[in-house]
Amino acid sequence: MKTITWITVIGLVLAFAPAVHACTNYLVSKGASADGSTMITYSADSHELYGYLNFIPAGEHIEGTWIDICDGDSGKYLGKIRQVRRTYAVVGLMNEFQVAVGETTFGGREELMDPKAVVDYGSLMNLALQRGRTAREALQVMTSLVAEYGYASSGESFSISDPNEAWILEMISKGPDRKGAVWVAWLVPEGYVCAHANQPRIHRFPMQKTNDFFNKKQTVFHAADVVSFAREKGYFKGADGEFSFANTYAPLNFEARRFCEGRVWNFFRRITPESRQMDAYKDYALGIQPAEPMPLFIKPDRKLSARDVMELMRDHFEGTEMDMTQDIGAGPFVLPYRWRPMTWKVDKDAKEEYIFERAVSTQQTGFSFVTQSRSWLPNPIGGVFWFGLDDTFSTVYTPMYCGNRRVPASFAKEAGNFSQFNWDSAFWVFNFVANYAYSRYCDMIQDIQPVQRELEGKFFAGQPELEAAALDLFKRSPELARDYLTTYSVSEGDAVVRRWKKLGEFLIWKYLDGNVRDSQGKVTHPPYPKEWYQRIIKETGDRFRVPQEEKKE
Repeated sequence: MKTITWITVIGLVLAFAPAVHACTNYLVSKGASADGSTMITYSADSHELYGYLNFIPAGEHIEGTWIDICDGDSGKYLGKIRQVRRTYAVVGLMNEFQVAVGETTFGGREELMDPKAVVDYGSLMNLALQRGRTAREALQVMTSLVAEYGYASSGESFSISDPNEAWILEMISKGPDRKGAVWVAWLVPEGYVCAHANQPRIHRFPMQKTNDFFNKKQTVFHAADVVSFAREKGYFKGADGEFSFANTYAPLNFEARRFCEGRVWNFFRRITPESRQMDAYKDYALGIQPAEPMPLFIKPDRKLSARDVMELMRDHFEGTEMDMTQDIGAGPFVLPYRWRPMTWKVDKDAKEEYIFERAVSTQQTGFSFVTQSRSWLPNPIGGVFWFGLDDTFSTVYTPMYCGNRRVPASFAKEAGNFSQFNWDSAFWVFNFVANYAYSRYCDMIQDIQPVQRELEGKFFAGQPELEAAALDLFKRSPELARDYLTTYSVSEGDAVVRRWKKLGEFLIWKYLDGNVRDSQGKVTHPPYPKEWYQRIIKETGDRFRVPQEEKKE
């Protein structure tokens, strides 16, 4: 294995510490998936995030090496940590052993931020992937690192999966006077799913005497002082059995329920249409008080495929009271997005405050993914990192295998940046199509989705044959199998970007200047929807009414 100097390692560790503050994660256990894979999802949502596909090669390192850590959001230098002897390869946020990590920021109590801490959440995720061969090892890495070096971010919920297990880990620092973090981790039970979206989800949990990460019977871990620290700070005074991590370290308010828990509620609602388990929690999702918190885990009515999970990541609250296509903010072309801010007043001195909904699909997504970790296949074949750029509703999830040796040039960090448009960058190509579509959404999305379905459908249809060939190669030479899947992923990734650029060109041609070309290419001038004309009349009365001419005798 190639030896990498400590200077190189600095860049590799921090190559993917995203500046993200409002994200969504789903977690699917083996028993809840159609094919027995574990799956997690992540939408990295930030208005200034340049989305790209990270790649960190495996490395062998010299004893005594130290590496620099810089905050992924601000770039601020935080300090040094010890390097380990060997680190593992990472594609996106999945390593060569099919371990995957996602996150959502919940913030929590501001006074618990630690300005002296060294490891921020983005670095913590990458370090866990570089050092952990299983989800439990990744948990051990993350919790031991923050204990030794301090936790430099606000409150976070993490998703951690491997071919057999999926875990939710929630963590917050102890503040400027106490190094370390308080945290709790819970295994998603077989047959169940979980989700988090910028609000901690773990309330009461079984208290443990010790943390034995390698005892398969132990399904809950937590910091030894997770309760005693809360008592010391005056956050909690009840009995241990009444302790709620979520209520203690990030007390709920209306916005947390409506903007954050609302996304979780709708995911749960969509996967339980027959049992209607979520009907009882609608008031909670709407932010109405008093309301009973949702369960941490639920059992879906049917098992979920990777394709199902992708579609669940495409959501604007359709069919609910929060449906973003149904109010006047959607405009004449039914745009299910609202520009910021999400809370607003008509006048700065007004008492009344209003909101826009916050759905899973949102315009500021930098990138998103759906992972598959499959225990019955060798690691280089079993781990698939389905990667998409920009808005989840109009992205194309493209398969990247966890044993890949490189990523498509158009997906790589070197392809561009957030400061300048570049046709060679997949991020900018996908943003071009999505942003142009926002101008006449209900029409253009009808042209976008068939191409999206065609490409993703091709990937799924070809997956069995592709992996059978890779498995045959793996039996002869694991390295040949890795080369084969790398070539496939790189080729398909670059082809997707070329196809999406052609789609953008087609949309400009078809919808130029508010016109719409028909199937023969003829320019037409379709009217606004009838409902929009009715709204105009309701708002303006007779202002635009054509006066009736008086008839002459």
